[in-house]
Amino acid sequence: MKEILIQNAQLVNEGKVFQKDLLIRGEKIEKIEDSIVPLGHEKCIDATGLHLLPGWIDDQVHFREPGLTHKATIASESRAAVAGGITSFIEMPNTQPQTTTQKALEDKLQVAAKDSIANYGFLFGGTNDNLKEIKSFDTRLAAGLKLFLGSSTGNMLVDNEEVLRKIFSSTDLPIAVHCEDESTITENLEQHIDQYGDDIPIEKHPEIRSEAACYRSSSRAIELAKATGARLHVFHISTAVETALFSNTQPLSEKKITAEVCVHHLWFSEEDYPKKGPLIKWNPAVKKASDREALWKALNEDKIDILATDHAPHTLEEKQNPYTKAPSGGPLVQHAYPALLTAVKQGKTSLEKLVEKACHNPAILFKIQNRGFLRQGYYADLVLVDLQKKNTVAKEDLLYQCGWSPFEGTTFEASIVKTFVNGNLVYNEGEILESALGKKLTFER
Repeated sequence: MKEILIQNAQLVNEGKVFQKDLLIRGEKIEKIEDSIVPLGHEKCIDATGLHLLPGWIDDQVHFREPGLTHKATIASESRAAVAGGITSFIEMPNTQPQTTTQKALEDKLQVAAKDSIANYGFLFGGTNDNLKEIKSFDTRLAAGLKLFLGSSTGNMLVDNEEVLRKIFSSTDLPIAVHCEDESTITENLEQHIDQYGDDIPIEKHPEIRSEAACYRSSSRAIELAKATGARLHVFHISTAVETALFSNTQPLSEKKITAEVCVHHLWFSEEDYPKKGPLIKWNPAVKKASDREALWKALNEDKIDILATDHAPHTLEEKQNPYTKAPSGGPLVQHAYPALLTAVKQGKTSLEKLVEKACHNPAILFKIQNRGFLRQGYYADLVLVDLQKKNTVAKEDLLYQCGWSPFEGTTFEASIVKTFVNGNLVYNEGEILESALGKKLTFER
């Protein structure tokens, strides 16, 4: 059984930064001690000057397989993910076919088992007419449920209030929701089409997918969760006003209602639309700089619990369509960790808080077994980072199948050096190593 000894690293784990040695044996962390003396058969890595972090568990990605593989595949995007220090992902159900039956879920698991270099899990999708499947599928196979309360790629909108209440009342799984009020968006869009036709200026996107649309939907979902006792997780919060809906008075393990923020809502603002255009068209929309600052504040105050990417690639050709035909979403997994490590260096949050929100808390929320922490006996999903090595995003270095990034030309203040998945070195200083495939995430239920 192979052994890898990482020496002299600054470990970041459970609210602390401390220098330790860490020994990997097989797939798991064998020891974490002040000093581990090599016995001669281990591969030794001197990590002096580097930080050792848990791998990011990204609880919201769209890898587009099956059915949308001209945009991305599980194979391509999982490799981009490990290059970015993301060692586990939870993928969304709005593929073709949609992941709304147990067979569709099992088919996805089979694809990931043979193609994914990262660890993998999937959300089961809810629709207006699959309540029977929600009640009967094997819940050990999915991380939770996903409901689209606002329209997005795949047309999985759940807009039947009676069905929604029944779903909320029918499961103990975490229910992850995309919250935007469809009637508000439709009215706003019609007004803008009347004025501009199909070629609406991209700067109008946050007026169409507005603050009011977000708040109306998220507040209603929270009200319903409180009434039914559902375990609700609100994806990609994008406005300052929504942050008041969430509490920091309980530890995450006791919360019934939680929130997430995504990298793009913490990095970009409406001031970036003139330069970036449709490349930063997301649902929910990137909004004001004041919203961005409020999201950082809520993250640091523990009103927001999870960091994610909402990685959602489209082809460059698709993104260059007129506003009404240009899809929302963009590729992010390769650059999320470097972006937020840069934010750490800029003083926007701490290294400990970043690891808590990106690594520890997804494991807690979804009850993922033996991942998300640097602990003896846990899987060795690890990332070595250099906080002094700058890295400029260049097109030729992109691993996304779509071949573009909203971060092109951006210089980050930190770099991913090595990524380990289940003890296997799968990324090393710019190179993907096909040393092993990832594993299916398992859950404590």
